[in-house]
Amino acid sequence: MLRLFEAFLESVPQLLLQLYILLLGHGHASVLQYITMVASFLNIAWALVDYQRCLRRSLTDLKEMPSGLPTVVYLLYKLFTISTRIFSFSLLLALSPLSMFFMALVWLLGTAWAFVLRTNFCNGTALEVMYRTIVGVILVFTYFNVKGQNTRVSMTVYYLFYVLVNLSAPLLLYVFKPDVLKYEYGTIAIVTGLCIGLGLLCLYYRFCHPQKATEVPYADQVDGMEGQEAGSDTSSRRMGLFLQI
Repeated sequence: MLRLFEAFLESVPQLLLQLYILLLGHGHASVLQYITMVASFLNIAWALVDYQRCLRRSLTDLKEMPSGLPTVVYLLYKLFTISTRIFSFSLLLALSPLSMFFMALVWLLGTAWAFVLRTNFCNGTALEVMYRTIVGVILVFTYFNVKGQNTRVSMTVYYLFYVLVNLSAPLLLYVFKPDVLKYEYGTIAIVTGLCIGLGLLCLYYRFCHPQKATEVPYADQVDGMEGQEAGSDTSSRRMGLFLQI
């Protein structure tokens, strides 16, 4: 989870700044810079995959994420959806630095959602508030199950808003600052990323997402607990504490 926090609190802002500088033409972009940016995108997506695999490995009532094709599909789904999101926000920043206020509003909505769900990951109140603010940051860029709740409705609402914001970015840039980026290029890049990312999302959750519980005795998996009922209760409580991406 700490690696996940690092990816969204450090790597994502750096990528936003790099794309913003490139769009405004404030510096010459070398091949090495492009390679570094691609590597950063991959690092963020892999942090999500790594977290998902570790979380499922630690919970006794969930099957582990299979290696191979399911992992690749999940990685590409996160890669395209997050890359499209970051690129659309960089277009909004190129339109006006005041777009930071819009991003702050999206962050406040994500943080408020974490407060509504009453997450209880940390022991202290102050730490829990800080945790919820970080959850809000992650929700700005990608969807995840905050507290083990049913995700169908919340995921649908999230991605409808996601598509609306992402498509509005090149349109606004075209209307107010057409010299920054050709409308066709920005639109093609975002629409392509949206279609591939959301298509991989549907593919993953339809065919690759492990849903059935493992049939392994809990007494052998949970330290200090004996019996299936005790292990199941402990796993269910842990399930509600961790972000489920």
